Amino acid sequence: MIEIYADGAFNPVSRQGGWAAIIVEDGRKQALSGTAKDTTGNRMEITAALEGIKHTPRGTDVLVHTDSQYLFGCATQGWQRRANLDLWQEMDAAVRERRVQWEWLKDSAENPLHREAHILANGLATQSAKPQPAAAPGPPEKLTHTDEAGRPRMVDIAAKPDTVREAVARGAVRMKASTFDLIKGGSLPKGDVLTVAQLAGIMAAKQTSSLIPLCHPLLIGDVNVEFILDEEEKAVQITATVKSTGKTGVEMEALTATAVAALTIYDMCKGVDRGMKIENIRLARKSGGKSGTIVLE
Repeated sequence: MIEIYADGAFNPVSRQGGWAAIIVEDGRKQALSGTAKDTTGNRMEITAALEGIKHTPRGTDVLVHTDSQYLFGCATQGWQRRANLDLWQEMDAAVRERRVQWEWLKDSAENPLHREAHILANGLATQSAKPQPAAAPGPPEKLTHTDEAGRPRMVDIAAKPDTVREAVARGAVRMKASTFDLIKGGSLPKGDVLTVAQLAGIMAAKQTSSLIPLCHPLLIGDVNVEFILDEEEKAVQITATVKSTGKTGVEMEALTATAVAALTIYDMCKGVDRGMKIENIRLARKSGGKSGTIVLE
């Protein structure tokens, strides 16, 4: 069963709301969060649970923990839904596709996961934020790389607001102990492996739109590629962090930086170790945009 710890908050002074959902599945934790202007606390409570549920696969068993009597009552006790009808309609559709149970947390402060969601939601509600202009009403956003005729096209992001974006990706290159020692000692025939790999990763992040079809070119603010020499695993652990302010995320840039840094390590060491393995390249965290902060590890 997938468990969701959901909480919402509202700052009446700035009229800004924040929401957060902590999703736990098989011991893995993922955090989702976001903000909204000119909202209410109840809308944020519904949004937190709704976004958490929507991030679970269809057909799964889901248990939602909430300290909101309003949310729990409307979801399970037949309370009348006089407001937020748009969200409740979306909630009903999401619940129909899953087996959802609800738990009301009377002493939510005693639950560390719900407390984490509470702190995150309140922090977002109280942070200063520039109000974004309301989007013109229109059809739901279509995220597709093909048009109505099946021809390739870029997703239109022109109307999206600029936000601060950040993504962290990780990966590893595993090798023989003798190869690991050569890297650590800077004794490989091709030179300083990690310095070259670091530069390659930074350059790759900047060239992502040239490598991945239909990926938007971005104005990148910062790229940081770091290495940890893992003595126990005889591996170089890679972490790439990319930051930008713009209309779309930088996940692909961080993943590309990690992959190219790993390939560069392989290229510089393959003369002494053709059995090296590039492993587990994945997104670890992203923040910014409509989906807020997502923590995968």
